Amino acid sequence: MAVDAAAHRLQPVGRPVPQPGPGEVLVRVRACGVCRTDLHIIDGELPPHRDAVVPGHEVVGEIVAAGAGAMRFAIGARVGIPWLGRACGRCSYCRMARENLCDAPQFTGYDRDGGYAEYAVADERFCLVLPDSCDDLHAAPLLCAGLIGFRTWRLAGGASAQRIGLWGFGAAAHIVCQLAVAQGQEVHAFTRPGDLQGQAFARSLGAAWAGGSDERPPSELDAALIFAPAGSLVPPALATVRKGGIVVCGGIHMSDIPAFPYALLWGERELRSVANLTRADGDDFFALLQHISLRTHVRAYPLARANDAIADLRAGRFEGAAVLVP
Repeated sequence: MAVDAAAHRLQPVGRPVPQPGPGEVLVRVRACGVCRTDLHIIDGELPPHRDAVVPGHEVVGEIVAAGAGAMRFAIGARVGIPWLGRACGRCSYCRMARENLCDAPQFTGYDRDGGYAEYAVADERFCLVLPDSCDDLHAAPLLCAGLIGFRTWRLAGGASAQRIGLWGFGAAAHIVCQLAVAQGQEVHAFTRPGDLQGQAFARSLGAAWAGGSDERPPSELDAALIFAPAGSLVPPALATVRKGGIVVCGGIHMSDIPAFPYALLWGERELRSVANLTRADGDDFFALLQHISLRTHVRAYPLARANDAIADLRAGRFEGAAVLVP
């Protein structure tokens, strides 16, 4: 399923099975999560990097072939292919172990064809080892919703924040909620106003409070994590955090942030963003999952119905994450 940029939708296409180059592996896709970033690419909110790209960067699959010099994994191994598909390894950011800010990156499903397909090619160095405890369907959302959620949570102070707010209770937030509750944190979930079903879902995952984005939580927060792509949420999120608190925007795309009074930022509050992820994030996240109980909530769609999955994501018709199955 490739992006039709003019129609802002996906188009089924037939292509030869791709061949892995040096250091690459060919992966037979078993499952691929549907991420809001895919929606931004399809809708043209992110500038196109190549024509008719195959989206999908939450890829779970089985290695069926390897290119020259690719020896990290055995044929038949299960791996995950995340958003960061390759980094240059030479720029100042890569040398500082900040490959997520690489000056010449390649992103899966954006620069490189991704997992909305039966097969995908990946740089073996950027594939991740997945825990055996999670089946293909439930592992897929961990590769972006989980990883970006984890990085956002860590940049917001990790387990040191006693009370955290999650704005936009979708794929990432429903994973972070479980992670935070397992760490003994008090979670406050913010949904679209009037979304009682979403608020009940948040409470079922351990949230101590759930309400609309137009409501105030019962207590000041230490940190607020924004996963909805709405810049209008930044001022109210700042208004919920205590002095010295932090607001972290976890998406790759967000609408413009409106002007707000300096008083909302004053008191040494912080506002920052998350950009992509590193391989170390993946290693740390999946290591943490060995010690906590966490389950993704998914809705499966056949690959041929990828446009339906995108439409349902856009309309907020499901809780958790959508996953495509070839």
